[in-house]
Amino acid sequence: MTQPTIITAAITGALPRKAQTPAVPVTPAEQIESTHEAFEAGAALVHIHVRNKDESPSSDPDLFAQVQEGVKKHCPGMIIQFSTGGRGRSQNERGRAINLRPDMASLTTGSVNFPNQIYENPPQLVEDLARAMFDHNVKPEIEVFDLAMLYNAENLASRGLIRRPLHVQFVLGIPNALPAKRRVLEFLASELRDIMPDATWAAAGIGRHQLEVNR
Repeated sequence: MTQPTIITAAITGALPRKAQTPAVPVTPAEQIESTHEAFEAGAALVHIHVRNKDESPSSDPDLFAQVQEGVKKHCPGMIIQFSTGGRGRSQNERGRAINLRPDMASLTTGSVNFPNQIYENPPQLVEDLARAMFDHNVKPEIEVFDLAMLYNAENLASRGLIRRPLHVQFVLGIPNALPAKRRVLEFLASELRDIMPDATWAAAGIGRHQLEVNR
């Protein structure tokens, strides 16, 4: 039986600003409108970052709430996923919006080098975010930037901090992390099947790399 394809729209991201990309949506109203356009084009899931007035990354629950309310109103049935990512946000802020109970939230299960910084996800922070998602019935999307994060996620599930089956996103193509190569993805998918055979997965390729995905 053919499995349905789920299209995810990450409408804003953590880095681009209007000076670089004038079309990037940074206010809640712009983000709701952009999400609605993606929804009408066939997207079934929206990954949400929010921004402060100066366009810097934000963890403000009020901003997440505004976008969530608009998406629910204008995009009925769309899966809403909040970012808990760390670029530009302090560790103690990153889970502040989980109590709004989105359908999903991102959960990176380890630290990794980015081109100009360390994306820090120490064990206690990962556990705290996982517990908050568990307590509010928010499904984590496990963001895997490096191989160890896959085993860390399985460990969290074995300890009862994440409900099975897990959903994993392999993020490929960031310099200093996993390269966007087909054989790398095939190895990751094979390893996932070995340690968590009931898990689902998706893959994202960053930058100029092109990645062909076959599940």
